[in-house]
Amino acid sequence: MGAVHGVYLKYVGLSAISFCGYHMVMGNIGPMDPLPLSSDRLLLATSSSSQSAIMPLLRLGTATVLGYSTLLNGAVAVMFKLRMGMGLIGKDKQRGTIPLWSYLLLFPFHIPTYAYTYVHTKMGTMKPYSKDSEAKSKNKVSKVPVPVASEIVQPGWWVGGCYSNQLNKQWAGIVDLTVEFPERCRPNTLRYLCLPTWDGVPCSPEQLEKAATFCIEAREEWKRLKDKGTVEGEPQILIHCAHGRGRSTTVMCAALIKMGFYSNYEEALEKGIKPGRPCCKLNSAMRKNLAEWQKIYIEGKKGL
Repeated sequence: MGAVHGVYLKYVGLSAISFCGYHMVMGNIGPMDPLPLSSDRLLLATSSSSQSAIMPLLRLGTATVLGYSTLLNGAVAVMFKLRMGMGLIGKDKQRGTIPLWSYLLLFPFHIPTYAYTYVHTKMGTMKPYSKDSEAKSKNKVSKVPVPVASEIVQPGWWVGGCYSNQLNKQWAGIVDLTVEFPERCRPNTLRYLCLPTWDGVPCSPEQLEKAATFCIEAREEWKRLKDKGTVEGEPQILIHCAHGRGRSTTVMCAALIKMGFYSNYEEALEKGIKPGRPCCKLNSAMRKNLAEWQKIYIEGKKGL
């Protein structure tokens, strides 16, 4: 199953669980008695002075939250499939921040998203890179933790997730592909580009070209400032999504090709990225967009 379908099912699952929880709390299924819905019956149920009189209100409040979660996560799943609605979360593309109203209004989306990503980042593992895939499959190889970000074969090029700020590095440029997380590295980067996309959904060919060009320009600007003595060291470019596996890999392939390191995205992935971060992969939609980008912006320009 591709990454896009896996993430899509995560939102479907959240909606389905919330839906079941709603009906259990309402007493439509399970051992609980049905909750009175009319205002008169609800008032009668809560008019008692006993502590149990609070229960109908608690159940009603819980059912309201679960019902809202059902609708919200179901809507996200639909927008995910349609590849639209990235602005729903309200992320500021210039500052990389998510407004308070988003956390308050869309909490049934934010809470499980943050929880899942945190656990996935802390517990994620990968097999060490090996050129000999056959020998690797025969011999049991101990898995290693997935770093928050990894420097790939080309020095100064990093693929990572939303916790890349833990590296405490100064960046020449950052390409942020998350719609669901604030940019924690914003104070430590010279240039910033935000292309918010749903988890597992790749950038369009036009966005890939914009991101690849941005990376080259960010490196050049850093070198000019270094010559003036404003900054020190070699330019470092970070391309990150939530987990540093799919969305960021797609953009990194385009950037490496644009730099002239590799001739196509398959070569960029296998020779340039996976040796430094073996967990990186591309789903069918990502490969399709990369192939289209390559045809328009790389192969197309060769014929000019």
